[in-house]
Amino acid sequence: MTVFDDFRAASVPAGAVGLMWLGQATVALRVDGAVVLVDPFLSTHPERLVPPPCSGADARDIDVVLVTHDHLDHLDDATLAAVAAASPKAVIVTPREVVGRVVGLGIDERRVRGLAAWETTSVAGVAVRAVPAKHGLDMRDAYRLGPFLGYVVGERAPVYHSGDTIPFEGLVEGLTPLGVSLALLPINGRDEAREAAGIVGNLDAREAAELAAAIGADAVSPLHWDMFASNPGDPGALVRAAPPCAVVVPAHASPYVHVPGIGAA
Repeated sequence: MTVFDDFRAASVPAGAVGLMWLGQATVALRVDGAVVLVDPFLSTHPERLVPPPCSGADARDIDVVLVTHDHLDHLDDATLAAVAAASPKAVIVTPREVVGRVVGLGIDERRVRGLAAWETTSVAGVAVRAVPAKHGLDMRDAYRLGPFLGYVVGERAPVYHSGDTIPFEGLVEGLTPLGVSLALLPINGRDEAREAAGIVGNLDAREAAELAAAIGADAVSPLHWDMFASNPGDPGALVRAAPPCAVVVPAHASPYVHVPGIGAA
């Protein structure tokens, strides 16, 4: 049995969302009948603080793979190729500018869909809407919109995975009508020391709390804080920021269920 087997076996009531956090920004979702894997980073790496709980080859029966942008911990070549092989029916959704990178891994271009900000596609019965993100390939082009995305997934209990982003004008206004129930947001923040080392930052815990509250999410879960000593975050700071929604800090590779209007069950 793998963690993905456990995840598929977990009971997820109709209208709820199953979620399994696999470290950093890697999340598996069960939403509207589909199994969705976001930013799979499951390779070994000398600087990982948390070992991979499984391999890409374990990710069988995935319907949709979402890639937010072309950074190692979000677009992991070895993992993505292994997931595509293990789940031959999976469709990979990426920023439009990243399609060529994914096809270059040997993945059939007919399986890859590129989206621009605010475009929507449907895969395996689940709606996927691309949301702009403000980031950078490195500090020389930070912080800017595109080729970086987040995604809102599902319609009955929409889940927002922001990818890597900082706050920017228009984000709240674009997200609010989408009825996000669960927000998955980075909390590692940014500062002069890390930026001087070439690390493009993200929302900090306070900004994540404010964003979740502003878009009316039922619950917020912190991402991107656990994996690298040089780029940490503090989930306790998200709790202390006291957003009006529930704060859910999941264990690694442990399935849980989000029920709209309630939080974690």
